[in-house]
Amino acid sequence: MTESQYLTAISAFNYFGPARVRLLLSYFKTAGKIWNADASVLIKIGISSKKTSEFSEFRKKFSFDAYFKKLAELGIKVTTILDKDFPIALREIDNGPVVLYYKGNLKCLKGSSVAIVGARKMTSYGCEITEKFSTELAGFGIAIISGLARGVDTVAHKTCISVGGVTVAVLGNGLDSIYPFENKNLADEIIKKGGLILSEYPPGSPAIPINFAVRNRIISGLAKCVLVIEGAVKSGTLLTASHAADQGKTVFAVPGQITSPLSQAPLYLLKNGARMATEVGDILSELDIDTKVDREKMEKIAPDSPEEVVILEFLENEPLHLDELVRITGSKTSDVSARLTIMEMKGMVKSLGGGKYKKI
Repeated sequence: MTESQYLTAISAFNYFGPARVRLLLSYFKTAGKIWNADASVLIKIGISSKKTSEFSEFRKKFSFDAYFKKLAELGIKVTTILDKDFPIALREIDNGPVVLYYKGNLKCLKGSSVAIVGARKMTSYGCEITEKFSTELAGFGIAIISGLARGVDTVAHKTCISVGGVTVAVLGNGLDSIYPFENKNLADEIIKKGGLILSEYPPGSPAIPINFAVRNRIISGLAKCVLVIEGAVKSGTLLTASHAADQGKTVFAVPGQITSPLSQAPLYLLKNGARMATEVGDILSELDIDTKVDREKMEKIAPDSPEEVVILEFLENEPLHLDELVRITGSKTSDVSARLTIMEMKGMVKSLGGGKYKKI
């Protein structure tokens, strides 16, 4: 067995969290020695007799061949802190994961990234703002990281994909199932379009509340900064923002109506040191990205698509309103709007105001 395989097996034991595994590694020096350690030694260094007994039983029943064969059948890959491709950002955070299960392109984590988080039951305003920032950030080649939850997470992932961007979903359960179930197709699309879904939890791990709270530190840990759209005062959104602050990441918040319950998390953050985000330039400046991107560069970030070709054909002779483009293309308003934003950035179309666009 390789050291990485030993570490994966150890982490699959439910009662050894990342902090415990790191302590064991610091004592035994190698994952193989942890796996083969005598029960008396484990007890001597502070593992309870109950946990030691359970770990001994786990080791007896565990089959390396069967476990890794199952992962391969499920299309799940593994990287550990012992591997070179393990995300550097997660090596640097407190109590970071020691093992990641993933599907998709792990290399997409190497560029600039922003976490977008918010309410599951968002308002129409929250939806609009999420689409706006996701579209524009993706247009600058920035990966969008979120949690695949209902609401803001889902809109961020979908919008990013719709404009040709790359997005990463961090799950709070095993990758053998997708939660919520209705996002199964979205998860598949994320992978298909060059993105990534990942989890620190082995296959079979349930989607329980504590897992989602714990995974939030990974969402913030992977991102250069975190953007909070909407959220209640007591929510996972604030927990993610708290992790980001602890990790030394900049937290941005979008202001909303002061009477809305879902504006309370952003307003709380703004009162306590978060930076206000009202346009994409606020975030780009934090990432040291020049907003004056030339057309050639933008075309490399978001290549021409069939949708762009169709829109340009309709705008060939005269300016058209967004609603008219939606009607004649048969696409959703959010998709056409997102595509027009990218095309405007690329210098292909120009907004005339009032929802009208013309070809340049």
